[in-house]
Amino acid sequence: MKISFFLLIFVFSVQGLAQEDEKLSWAEDRILSWEDFKASPKKHLPYKANTNSGISFSWNSRESSNGLELNYEVGSNFYPNRSWVKEIQEVDYLLAHEQLHFDITELHARKLRKALENFEPGTKMKKELDAIYSEIEKQRRQMQAQFDKETSHSMDKEAEFKWRFLVKEELDKLSEYSS
Repeated sequence: MKISFFLLIFVFSVQGLAQEDEKLSWAEDRILSWEDFKASPKKHLPYKANTNSGISFSWNSRESSNGLELNYEVGSNFYPNRSWVKEIQEVDYLLAHEQLHFDITELHARKLRKALENFEPGTKMKKELDAIYSEIEKQRRQMQAQFDKETSHSMDKEAEFKWRFLVKEELDKLSEYSS
């Protein structure tokens, strides 16, 4: 009986971890839907929805006849089990605001891919790569905060539409570094 109970707890724990780690990769032909927002709303916060997204980055290197060769993978991810929505009135408009947060993450993933493509591996490669990632992640966080500040968390529609244009333009400039 104890073994069965332990096994049952273990199975539920593993399933819980799998749900927490669920992620959606950014894709131009796949926009977010409200069904993607699975976390419980944070009722104490004044805004109506929250997108949790981020950049994943992994790399390795190896010696080749051309010297040190860097291999890397950069992802732009949305985390459903950390993203939430409260009751909303302007469904499409607010969803577009949340999509733009995810698009800003993709924009910075492209910036990271571009930086890595131009990176020349050296003797302090790990430290240099960490610095590149940290700087782009810092810029991403700043842009996310600036977006919410300038749009008053989606309440300023004129600013919102300016941001939509700006982010689309920047994504287009870096289209060759798309996911």
